[in-house]
Amino acid sequence: MKELIMIIGGIVQSIGVIPYIKEIKQGTTKPNKISWLMWTIAPLIATIAAFSGGVRWSIVPVLMATLIPISIFIASFMNKESYWKIEKFDYICGLLSLITLIFWYITKNPIVAISFAIISDIFAATPTVTKSYKYPETETSTFYVFFLMGILISFIGTKTLDFTSHAFSIYLILLQIVILFSLHHKKLIK
Repeated sequence: MKELIMIIGGIVQSIGVIPYIKEIKQGTTKPNKISWLMWTIAPLIATIAAFSGGVRWSIVPVLMATLIPISIFIASFMNKESYWKIEKFDYICGLLSLITLIFWYITKNPIVAISFAIISDIFAATPTVTKSYKYPETETSTFYVFFLMGILISFIGTKTLDFTSHAFSIYLILLQIVILFSLHHKKLIK
């Protein structure tokens, strides 16, 4: 039963990518390429670390957090109108994200690896969170809502409550909430 719940959570996460990619093709959504590239790498490391630590079904949300960003990163090259200007700040965040991934490689400890993957992902997310706050019209909240729902559904299907199984998923839940707040803060504050 828990495996089915994990699969359902992964499917729900995936559903949100369809309108997101459609809006990229239309040029209304303008993803930050550095965030999406790094969002592919950090969860991939967390997935590998969790799998090497013996985690199986509870890594489905984190695995989806690898597969979905790579598809968005690739889609971001399909329409020149969906381009978001990458600035020095974005490159610095990408570099810091990459440096923390190198620390993961040095440690090769699943708990430390997941911790560094989270830190790396925070650096990767910062350009998109900032862009979402300043220019909410360049993003679509549908993706983040579906991604959040998928993670929450998958969370229901897990039995173990340990750091290796859930740390990255909990971080992803918090990140989706922050991005959604950034996109809708003007409406919420009124």
